[in-house]
Amino acid sequence: MLKNSSITEEGCAALISAFDSNPSNLIELDLSGNKLENSGIEKICLLLKNPQCKFMKLKLSDCSITEEGYKALASALRSNPSHLIELDLTGNDPGQSGVKQLSDLLQVKNHKLKLRFLGPTADEACQYVKGIVGKNPLLLRKLNLSENKLRVNQITALLQDKHCKLNTLILNNSDITEEDCRDLTEALNSNPSNLTELNLSQTKLRNSGMKIFSSLFKNEQCRLKKLKFSSVCITEEGCSVLVSAFNSNPSNLIELDLSGNKLGDSGVTQISSLMRNVQCSLQILRLSDCSITEEGYKALASALRSNPSHLIELDLRGNDPGQSGVKELSDLLQDKQCSLKTV
Repeated sequence: MLKNSSITEEGCAALISAFDSNPSNLIELDLSGNKLENSGIEKICLLLKNPQCKFMKLKLSDCSITEEGYKALASALRSNPSHLIELDLTGNDPGQSGVKQLSDLLQVKNHKLKLRFLGPTADEACQYVKGIVGKNPLLLRKLNLSENKLRVNQITALLQDKHCKLNTLILNNSDITEEDCRDLTEALNSNPSNLTELNLSQTKLRNSGMKIFSSLFKNEQCRLKKLKFSSVCITEEGCSVLVSAFNSNPSNLIELDLSGNKLGDSGVTQISSLMRNVQCSLQILRLSDCSITEEGYKALASALRSNPSHLIELDLRGNDPGQSGVKELSDLLQDKQCSLKTV
């Protein structure tokens, strides 16, 4: 056992070189907690490819392995598949394809391999989600848990793990509480770089929940592009928090749906300040049934004149534009710099 022994790629190379000359007796190797990185893993793969290698258990948790290392392991195991029965890779980062590369090995008839990507808590969450959707969540890029009476803390350990590479998370029409908002925000803040779409529509998020989520929106690693928060019981106060957060990190957001919330003209004025931000890249803005009147329409038109190049769709159905609101936006459509195609 060489767990947590401060071994690096150099030490790993020496170790593997020694075993490569006499590999037949070694059946278990635990190098967990050593910073082997991909270069160290490639050395281990040389041993795995040796036809005399009889490895049954290989533990490499928390070894700073990324996608390249996962691919190397998958390649080595394809070339010599018959012996290894347990491979532990918890605490590493598989990139976009690492999990699939190794999971595909399980489809080969003579593979007896048991893969371990997750710690106990995350694995429990993974099995819970698998029971709902019928698929391995680690291989999914879109997870729809709409209309399920789940507590968010049942899935947070999974969302926090680097092996979870979800791009889209849909929890609309679910019973989310303020505590759930806190748990979900904490989980996504610890693993923010993959998620590009979050849908919490028709939940009772409220202003308090929006305040909690603002820390995620401010996170520089946050890559959210689509935010769907229709009918989540927020008002101008919650809208202000949202806009403030995205004003500090506006460049990724391309779609925002706040339909069915009582934002009023004051809320829309806040949104207009975001649209004036030269870094704002919003392409789709949905504000149907948001209690917007003539004043709000004017604020939107003014913002779009000052930064007209990105927005292509604006949904204002179910609002009251007054005498001049429609004209304000109609005039805007005549502007050659305006990209709006649908109003």
